[in-house]
Parts: sequence; structure tokens; C-alpha cells
Amino acid sequence: MAYPQSAITAPRNRLLAALPPEDLAHLRPQLEPFDFPVRQILQAPDEPITAVYFPETGWVSMLALLADGRSAEVGVVGSEGMVGLPLLLGSDTSSVEAMVQCPGTVLKLEAGAFRRALDEIPALRTLLLRYTLAFQQQVAQTAACNGNHALDQRLARWLLIAHDRAEGDEFPMTQEFLAMMLCVHRPGVTLAARLFQQAGLIRYGQGQMRIMDREGLEGAACECYGTVRHQFEKLLGAPRG
Repeated sequence: MAYPQSAITAPRNRLLAALPPEDLAHLRPQLEPFDFPVRQILQAPDEPITAVYFPETGWVSMLALLADGRSAEVGVVGSEGMVGLPLLLGSDTSSVEAMVQCPGTVLKLEAGAFRRALDEIPALRTLLLRYTLAFQQQVAQTAACNGNHALDQRLARWLLIAHDRAEGDEFPMTQEFLAMMLCVHRPGVTLAARLFQQAGLIRYGQGQMRIMDREGLEGAACECYGTVRHQFEKLLGAPRG
């Protein structure tokens, strides 16, 4: 669903909100707001990237696809980031798929307009390069986490990541998605989620996840959550509010 241009006000995306007011004013007329439903593909592997996306609510999973049809999440993009980084780095394709995992709203910028904006707004290029470094840290830490930490630690880490990007304590989540995000079989996720629920950390049912004890989840997570969060704050500043 598209919105009239007059509906675009102060952006909720942290990257856009961090731009100087005059630069944001220059860019705003080219931004198109849309609703994005769950499972929508914003970036398909090895296909031309025709636009970049700045999420305002909800979040997008960046997935590495394997030859046997399986996929593994390598990163998450919410209101702190942007989908379409290959265009910033000089490529118009990527091997990674960007799939909406939690529905929300996004500001879309066509590829041509994005390239022009990089030339016309130096602050935008600098900001996005810093975001690229932070996202690279997230990808690297995700790989280290998946290869070295226990499932319950990884589940706690992922739930914290989702909670950071949700608009409240409750958000849509299925065991199928959790298994795909954590690169494990579904029975393992079912058991770990049940233990968290019994401990009072979460409430889960009918495709909805509710965070009941944020502090308890932070205690159950591995160090990877804090490492990535620190890197984002170091490069981009702490989230407002």
C-alpha cells in the first residue's frame, strides 16, 4: 500500500533521522512509504536491486540460501538500518535474500535516486558507510554465535534482537521462523522456547511472542547480543527514546 507524499513526516528510521535537516529535506520528496507484509521479498539473490528500503517499523531478515533449499539468517534490519547496501558499495546484485519477517512500514528509494543522493548528500554516504561497518559486525558475530554457543543462548539473543525492533513487548513469531533464523530443527526450538516460557521469560502461543522478562533474557543470552549492540551505538549512536 502506498501513501500520498504528504503522509511522510519526520522519519522513524534512525539513519534518515540522523541526517542534517537540510539534507533530509532534499531527500524526502523521493522517499515512498509502503506497508510491507510478512514474507515479502525486498531483495532477491542475484537479481538487480532496483531500490533501497529504510524500515520504520517491523524488520527484515537477511538470508543466505543454500543449494538444498535451506536458508540461514545472517543479519536483521529494522528501523536502525537499510536494505540494499550492495548499491552503496558499487554492485547492483547480492547473493543474500531480504525477506520481511515482521510486517511494518518502509520508506523506499529507487536505485537511481539513491545513487544521485549519494553524490549530492555527502553526509548520507558517510552515515551509510558507518552503518555498513556496524552491519558487518552483526553478520560476523552471528556466524561466530551460531558456531559456538548453545541453542538457549542463541534463542535469547535473537529474542532480544527482535524485541529491540518491535513496537512493544509482543510481536508475531512462529516456530518455523525461529528454527530458520537459528539454523536448527524445529523440535530444538520448541524445547528451548518451552523452557523459557516455564521460567517466565516469554509467553508464546498462536503465532505471537510476548517478552515477559527482558532482564532475564539478557542474562540467558550470550555475549554476542551486547557486542553487536555496542558496535551499533559506537558507530551510529544510541537509539533515542
